[in-house]
Amino acid sequence: MNRLARTLAAAAFVFAAAPASAAEPVRAFAPDADPAASAIWQKVRASLFGTREIAPAGADVLELLAPSRAVDAGVVPVAVHSRLPQGAAGYVATIYLIVDANPSPVSAIFRFTPDSGRAQVETRLRVDQYSHLRAIAETDDGRLFMATRFVKASGGCSAAPGSDAAAALASLGQMRLRVSGDPAAAQPVLARLQISHPNHTGLAMDQLTRQVTPAHFLRQLEVRHAGRLVFAADLDFSISENPWFRFAFLPRGDARLEVEASDTQGLRFAGVLTPVRE
Repeated sequence: MNRLARTLAAAAFVFAAAPASAAEPVRAFAPDADPAASAIWQKVRASLFGTREIAPAGADVLELLAPSRAVDAGVVPVAVHSRLPQGAAGYVATIYLIVDANPSPVSAIFRFTPDSGRAQVETRLRVDQYSHLRAIAETDDGRLFMATRFVKASGGCSAAPGSDAAAALASLGQMRLRVSGDPAAAQPVLARLQISHPNHTGLAMDQLTRQVTPAHFLRQLEVRHAGRLVFAADLDFSISENPWFRFAFLPRGDARLEVEASDTQGLRFAGVLTPVRE
């Protein structure tokens, strides 16, 4: 859990340094600004990676996809695709997903294995202010590569939940799994996992009570296939309501996946899921 502890430490100073007005982040995180010069990124970088070199990632190494202007700041689609081989001889071990201007900038840390087939993940993020979005891939031998995008969005972390509170509680922890591709083809297939959870940020006001809804979000996720780890993740409240992930794995006879998740209230959700084919 050392990585998760560093994640929380990296976020703590951002709350203390948050700008007082909504206009300031737009100026501080302008699309023509040098991504490397972001003061928040420099602090996060030092916290997670120290002085280690981070090489710019070309499209042949790492691809980061996100809209330049989000339709909904609470549900911003993001995709990270590694182009590096994923096998016993070498693989991408970790992908870090960072939103500089979010109150907690380290949104997720995904850990992969050779059984992942490909180191890639798609999800949906809350974006609170105009910001640089970063994906950093770390290989098993310690090399670091970074891809960066600028996203225009605001208010994603403080927006009111989209679902009714009672309905969200009734479906809490329910999971759905879909798979595209042929599990018998001896090559990676894509899976899409959705977990019902409000993922409250602790920054949004309940419109009925006029009180801030306490933080309650998924913190950890593990997905296994045939007893082998496909990927694990440390998550933060930047992940959108009803977290959704698309990822690859190498099927071994069938496409059932064992999923275990836990949240900030200590609740645990687990099951062996038989997917529906897309």
